[in-house]
Amino acid sequence: MAASRTDTGVHAKEQVVSFWAEPALAMMTLVKALNYYLPSDIAVKAAYRTSDDFNVRGDALSREYCYYILNSDSRSPFSEMFALFMPKMLDIQIMSKACRLMHGEHDFVSFATSLSNMQNTVRHVYEADIDQKGDFVVFRIVANSFLRHQVRNIVGLLIRLGSGKLGFADFSGIMQAKQPGLAGPTAPARGLWLTKVNYAKPVGG
Repeated sequence: MAASRTDTGVHAKEQVVSFWAEPALAMMTLVKALNYYLPSDIAVKAAYRTSDDFNVRGDALSREYCYYILNSDSRSPFSEMFALFMPKMLDIQIMSKACRLMHGEHDFVSFATSLSNMQNTVRHVYEADIDQKGDFVVFRIVANSFLRHQVRNIVGLLIRLGSGKLGFADFSGIMQAKQPGLAGPTAPARGLWLTKVNYAKPVGG
């Protein structure tokens, strides 16, 4: 079981996965064995023994995601698979203002792509900000959990806002409307990174 969903094409720097196995191997030996058989685009960084009642998903306090946008005059082959290329300059100031709207506990159903029956769509966002780092615009969000495609739909709406295709009042109105699928379009998966999963104490500690 994994701590957080990552769609096809989404990257993960610190995904946490739990599984049961006979304790026959030392942890570093297990890491080396897993990496030997895994495909080249997946690597295990470390392994730990945990208590029997550890729940990799349920015990997580929050997840952190970053979305990378290459906002320059020309594309870069080095970031083609890891960031969204947008040649149009974005208004970082108004995008930052919109990020502040998301702080705290809100119903994010407008940012959901699909929902299961009776699914709770209220989430608590601890941090949401956007920053310019060289040629990259980086959106970062930390929440207790996320709806399906929530982050990519937020980014899609932020891009429309930052490129002048809608106003700040429109962004706020979509958020307050609480209608499934209202935000978007869904930003491509390649720019999204799961950067950290936070627990009350270190995994294995």
